[in-house]
Order: sequence, then C-alpha cells, then structure tokens
Amino acid sequence: MEKPAQSTFPIHDLLTRRWSPRAFADRPVEPDKLRRLFEAARWSPSSSNEQPWNYIVATKDNSQEFATALACLRPGNVTWAQSVPVLMFTVTRLNWAKRDEPNRHALYDMGQSIAYLTFQAMAVGLFVHQMGGFYPEKVKETYGVPDGYEPMTAVAIGYGGDPAMLPDDLQQRELALRTRKPIESFVFSGRWDSVAPFIKG
Repeated sequence: MEKPAQSTFPIHDLLTRRWSPRAFADRPVEPDKLRRLFEAARWSPSSSNEQPWNYIVATKDNSQEFATALACLRPGNVTWAQSVPVLMFTVTRLNWAKRDEPNRHALYDMGQSIAYLTFQAMAVGLFVHQMGGFYPEKVKETYGVPDGYEPMTAVAIGYGGDPAMLPDDLQQRELALRTRKPIESFVFSGRWDSVAPFIKG
C-alpha cells in the first residue's frame, strides 16, 4: 500500500513515499538488503564521529529469537508486529567513548542513524515502523545491555502488506490521511515564533 505525502513543496520521492505501516507482507527480507540498511546506518553523521548507535535484530526465520524480541513490545504493538519479518531495538551509548561524561548529542545521533537506515529501506522497497511502545528495562535484561546504554525504540522492517489483515481499529489508522504541521509553525528567523521570510515568500 502506498500513502504518499501531500507535500507543500517538491521533495525527494523517497521522502514522499516514506510512512510507517502496520500491515506487512508475509515475506522475509533478504540478508543482502538488511546488510545494505545497516551500511547506510553506519555512514550516518555523528558528533566527533562517536557513532553511539547499536542495533539488536531478530528475524522471523529464527522463531525463538523473534518471540524473544516480540515479548519486549507492549501489547498494542504485538497485535500487528507479530506478522513482520524483522524486529529490532535501537540502543544508544549515553556517554562519550573516551571520557566518562554524558554525550548530549547521543540521542540526536541515534536518530540520524535510524533515519539513514529508514531511507535506505525505502530505496530497496522496504518499510520501517518505529515504536515507542516497548519495555526498555526488559530489553536491557533480556539482551544483557551494559550500563551506560539505553534502548530507545523498537523497529519493524519488511515489505508492505494488505491493511485488510489488521483489526478494524488499526485498519482505520492505516487508511487515514497523513498530516503534518505547516512549515510556518516551526521554521523561525530573528526570534522565536517569527516565521522565516523565505517561508512567507
């Protein structure tokens, strides 16, 4: 299913087509494509080249590993995520690698890394759905995540599927129009809440 953004100004097709479905096809993701996703994540920019991102991945072809990952999701996400071929968790190293001080850019850099992965996924025909609905402490315990590292999101990856496979309430959300705040509400110049002139023009 395609659900392209109705952008106000022209943007790249991958950005227009990117969205977060809950219906995924019963089709495995080829290992080569997965490698390409993480290669894209690897080349994301980061402050001082710290690369504070980590990924814990489970594929459905290993049913035990997949069930372990699925058990870390909140029930509302288990409803649909049990059908995806790839589940993973993003984990961020919170301190600088060479000094025991907080890296205030770590979460930002993690976000850039998963964004790179997301658009590489779109380029090879895959969709990515990121979730906040999971149990970070359970991820830490289950996978032995070290102190100083924080699970940030759960992520589903796969090929788009038929919304008819979802429960009625999720079908409605799947088919709903996509919306975003207007650019004027968040792009400022001169002072806070003053719309940048190039936006007005």
